[in-house]
Order: sequence, then structure tokens, then C-alpha cells
Amino acid sequence: MGTKKAAFIYSAELEKFSYPADCPFNTDRAGQVRKVLNSMDLLSGDNRSEVAPVPAERIVLKKFHSARYLHALKTAAKGRWDTEALGMGIGTPDCPIFAGMYDYSVLAAGGTLTAAKLILSGTAEVAFNPSGGFHHAGPEKASGFCYINDVALACTILAEEGKRVLYIDVDVHHGDGVAYGFYDRRDVMTISFHESPGTLFPGTGREDEIGSGQGKGYCVNVPLPVGTYDEVYMKAFECIALPLIGAYNPDVIVFELGADALAGDPLAHLYLTNNVYAEVVEHLLSFDKPIVATGGGGYNVSKTVRAWALAWSILTGTGSGKDMDHAVGGVMLESTDWQGGLRDRVLVVSQTQREMVVPVVETTIEAVKANIFPTHGL
Repeated sequence: MGTKKAAFIYSAELEKFSYPADCPFNTDRAGQVRKVLNSMDLLSGDNRSEVAPVPAERIVLKKFHSARYLHALKTAAKGRWDTEALGMGIGTPDCPIFAGMYDYSVLAAGGTLTAAKLILSGTAEVAFNPSGGFHHAGPEKASGFCYINDVALACTILAEEGKRVLYIDVDVHHGDGVAYGFYDRRDVMTISFHESPGTLFPGTGREDEIGSGQGKGYCVNVPLPVGTYDEVYMKAFECIALPLIGAYNPDVIVFELGADALAGDPLAHLYLTNNVYAEVVEHLLSFDKPIVATGGGGYNVSKTVRAWALAWSILTGTGSGKDMDHAVGGVMLESTDWQGGLRDRVLVVSQTQREMVVPVVETTIEAVKANIFPTHGL
């Protein structure tokens, strides 16, 4: 597929902020990804560049969030917090108030908007903001560590420019803020692969949540059972996402690359390796569409960093990761537990696990096909 004009969105300014120590969300992941990529000489040359995020302007934030909510968020960040803010999810255990909360959220969101602008101008064909992916935030709701929904804003900006937008989300948690934000629209198709709402936050994203009105059939949810592993995940992706992307024929792809579906993530229960993410990226590139990629969840930090570094290497066409120095992962990530480079080792799947997972996923595939495919002539 060759090298792409690619922009890595990052600024040391982002490292000035952090969630409270007892919160699982780690803002340092983006800086760690940059460190690994820089060490591997994957940030410069050959059409690659590093671009600093520009804070999102309030007028742009209001394209998705209400003025009332933005005011409450900014006020809470200054230490003035009330029951109205709490009702909007601000100051809850999963959306704590912390120093710089508003400024961090606006800068991180600005990174994804910067990426979208680079795509629109043709300056980049691929742009990756590892500090983005806050897909749970609603127009007036903070949720799941998310205050400003950068990916929904990027979809909005791209759609306003007349682009057909495909939003695809592989974070282990349902991308509810984006799915419901475009639930009645067809200029933005949303596809979310996530753990079953019966076992994981936010408890939404069933197969029968398919959009409404003009958007009916343009909201796609693929809930997956506990223990879902690489082979069966890719079967679901190839059976559902690939035909739909081909039929929808988007102008641009917005890709939320949460890494919390990886085996061993402390907040979820899937059993993937980052080889799945590599395959997903390769499939998306095969459509030859510009891609705005973001980070997202991922609470095993070292695994998340390696997954995002691998994704960048493939997004930019600098290597599949298979033929990289096999010691590089362990050395660059200062870890001794796995010396196999950026790619994860293959995980053993028991027969019992297969028997538990496969029938559920096959049923889900058929349900999604029945609910969604007729709308698109499939």
C-alpha cells in the first residue's frame, strides 16, 4: 500500500495534565507512544511529520456540546462545582474534577480536530491523535473518563464539509456518545465493536440499536462476549465491517483505536492481541480513504503503548511490524516479559473458550446482518 502522508498529533503541553492518581485513565500514554516511535525513527521522514494540537475553539465545541454544559465544565475545573454539574456527570468517580480538566479536554479534542483539518486540506492522508478518542461524552454529559467528545466533533466537522463519514470504534466499551449523537443521520455511519452491554459499561450497544429515521441502518453495534479472541473477532469484523464500508463508500474514516479490548486489560474481559488491531488497520487502509485515528481506552499502559505504536507503523506504511527487529519491543518499552517486538505473542485459546464464544458471536453476526444489511443492498 506504500507510505502515506501521515501526521502524528502531539505536544508536550498535554503532559502537564493528569487525572487523579486513583483514576485508571493515564494521560501519559501518548507521550510514551511518541517516545517509542521516536526511538524507532518512525516520526520523521518518508512523508511523516509531527504536528502540535491547537485547542478547540468554543464555537466548534458548541457544534456537539451545549453552552450550558461547557460552562459547567469550565467552572468546575476552577473549583466551583454544584449539583447541576453533578447531574451532568461532572465530579463523579469516573469523571473526576482535577486541575486543568477543562484545558486538557479542550487541547486533546483540538488534537483530533487538527487531524481532521489536515485531512480536509490534503496535507495528510493519515493523522493520529493518541490523546483523543473520548467517545462517551454526550452533548450535556461527562461519562467514562470523557468530558469533550472529540471524535463526534471531528465527524461533525467532516460532515459539514460534505464528506460521507465512517466512524469505526474498536474500543472495548460501546461508543455510545458518538452512536447516539448521529443516531438519526446517514451522513455519518457509526460502527462499534465492543464487549457485551450485559457485562460492561456503559451497558448499551445491542444489535437492535440500529438508528432511527433517516439514520435507520446507519448505526451498527457488534457486542461481543467475554473471552472473545483474535480469530473470532476478525471473523465478525470481516463479515460485518468490510461489506458495510464497501457499500457505504465513505469519503473519510474516523477510527477510535481504544486498546482496552486487549487480553489482560484491568477494566474489561476480552482476549485479544494487538495483532487484531494490525489486521483491522490493514483492512481500513485497503479502502484507500483518508483516516483520522485516535487513541481511546487502554488501561494496561505498556500493552496500549505497544498497540498504538504498531498501529502507527502500519498506518504510515513503514512496516507491517512482522519484519521489525524482534528485540525492539522489549528494549524500547523497557520491559523484559516479551522480546517479540511490537506485535503481541499469539495467545492459546482453549476448546472450552471456543465453545463458549463462537456460537454467541455467530448469532450476533447473523443478527447484525438481518438488522442492517438490507438497508445497504447487502
